[in-house]
Amino acid sequence: MDMVNVHEAKTHLSRLLSRVSRGEEIVIAKDGKPVAKLTAVSPHERKPGRLKGRIRIGKAFDAPLPKAIANAFGMRTK
Repeated sequence: MDMVNVHEAKTHLSRLLSRVSRGEEIVIAKDGKPVAKLTAVSPHERKPGRLKGRIRIGKAFDAPLPKAIANAFGMRTK
């Protein structure tokens, strides 16, 4: 793991990001003391249907809004 100071990190951020995207971890130091670690973010994969059976939609989901709420949004009420 490589350590760079804040000034170098600001000056060469694009280069450091390229290194991180290839799997390196870089520590950013201030006054020679480690402050932060620059690491790659692993993408979060979406899995359709993973909440199946865990979400319930109420029977009144499509019911008209109460008049006070509808009026607050400028909707016409009958």
